[in-house]
Amino acid sequence: MADDRGTPRRRQSDIARAAGVSQATVSMVLNGRTGRGAAIRPETRERVLAAAAELGYAGNPAARSLAGGRNRLLGVFTFESVFPAESADFYHPFLVGVERAAEAEGYDLILFTSAAGPDGRRRIYRDNFNRLRMADGCVLLGYERDRSELDRLAGEDFPFVVIGRRDVPGRDVAYVAADYTTPTAEAVGRLAALGHRAIAYLGSGLDAEHVLDREEGYRQALAAHGLDPDPRLYVSPARSLRVDDLHGLRALGATAFLTEDDSILRRLLELTSSVGLHAPDDFSLVTLVDPSPLRPDADVSGLRVPRLEMGAAAVRMLGAMLSDSPEMGAAGADGADGRRLVLPCDLAAGTTTGPPPSPRPGSPPSPRPSRQ
Repeated sequence: MADDRGTPRRRQSDIARAAGVSQATVSMVLNGRTGRGAAIRPETRERVLAAAAELGYAGNPAARSLAGGRNRLLGVFTFESVFPAESADFYHPFLVGVERAAEAEGYDLILFTSAAGPDGRRRIYRDNFNRLRMADGCVLLGYERDRSELDRLAGEDFPFVVIGRRDVPGRDVAYVAADYTTPTAEAVGRLAALGHRAIAYLGSGLDAEHVLDREEGYRQALAAHGLDPDPRLYVSPARSLRVDDLHGLRALGATAFLTEDDSILRRLLELTSSVGLHAPDDFSLVTLVDPSPLRPDADVSGLRVPRLEMGAAAVRMLGAMLSDSPEMGAAGADGADGRRLVLPCDLAAGTTTGPPPSPRPGSPPSPRPSRQ
């Protein structure tokens, strides 16, 4: 049999003849395995590898994986598109971290993009088959509402690591996440220290873990700093915020805003600019995710998520799982058990926070939010 260029395709039997060993020995060397009581001598291994290189042998990674071997291939599966312009700025650092760590660990990468199904969702399983098994293990990236595929995948003997905290009842899901609770609470604390007493939260309306973590930090900080938790200051979903909504929040006394994602941040800046309001002179603003470039002079205060580090850590965790590292079962200094890693986010000061604006001469004082 020949390949597309007409070159004879070498088989393991050819290598066995050239090296003067059995085909079983060739298989064990090329697949990195040894049978019980059948250790391969170093000189035999080198002879097999030299014969394979001289003959130009190229194994079949998919077949090797299905046979239970390792082929040094890691998958990257994305539940949502990572390449459109509106998402490129957010996902790019994750992918850079994945690529750098994979190169350092000696792995090649396969990107699984998957055509969306009739409901528009990307799926791991197609025709009841887990396509990720072409790789030794997989890094999962992106937001998915339905956890049934994660539940099913966790029930299989297939290694994977999710970028982002994922809680699947009854399953031990490995993940690398960011700590959103602590810096969100810190952001509220900084605003309180500047004199803000009514801080509006503009949320996405999602029930994802990273969203719940941010909301928890907001509520904890309101209580810790004695701020009035008027539920009217919590607006979710806020992507379709209107000018009337903005005026309503300001009538409640809101002098600062937390925005949960980039689309809400953009919407708020459009609205405030349209009515002649600008941060930090007229209000303060903190975004709870890395802002993508908005305009040359925008240096928005907010969280800086260690996305590159998260991508790299996910690959290292997956590599440890594949090598059956003893570290996977031992708790580390940060409390992680080897399958749970939470990295801190920085809170950058930026230029969009300052003291509350002083009342204009002749204007009535802003009302304080009432307790409900």
